[in-house]
Amino acid sequence: MLKISRKVEYALMALKYMSDRPNDERTSARELCQYFKIPFDTIAKVMQVMNSGQLLKSVQGVKGGYTLNGDLGQTSFLTLHLMLEGDGKGNSCLTSSGKCALQGNCNIISPLERVQGRVNQYLDNLTLKELLSDQ
Repeated sequence: MLKISRKVEYALMALKYMSDRPNDERTSARELCQYFKIPFDTIAKVMQVMNSGQLLKSVQGVKGGYTLNGDLGQTSFLTLHLMLEGDGKGNSCLTSSGKCALQGNCNIISPLERVQGRVNQYLDNLTLKELLSDQ
C-alpha cells in the first residue's frame, strides 16, 4: 500500500485550493497555513519544492504568492510524489540504496518489484486534475 506523507497531503490540499480560484489569484503559504490550520514551515517548504519543480510560479513582494504553472491535467500524481518524496519506493528492499536486513534471504523481492512497478504505472497515469476533481 502506498503511504502518502503529510508533505504530499499538504501539496494536494494547496493545489486543490489554488485550482478552485481564478488563475491569476496568488496564494501565499501563510494563507494556506491559516486556512487549513497546518504548520507554516512545512507548507512553505512544500510550496518551495513545487515551485522548484515548476508546478507553481512564485511572485515576490508584499502582494506576492504562488499561482499554478499550467494545467494540472499535464502532471501526474507520481511526478508530485517523486518531487516531494524521492524515489517513491515504499519497501526498504526497493529503495535506491537497497538496504534490507533480509537481502540474500528474501524470496519476495521480485513480486514486490512487480507490485511497485504497477503502482507507479497507475500513479503516472493519474493526473493531478483527475485526482483533485470532485467527481
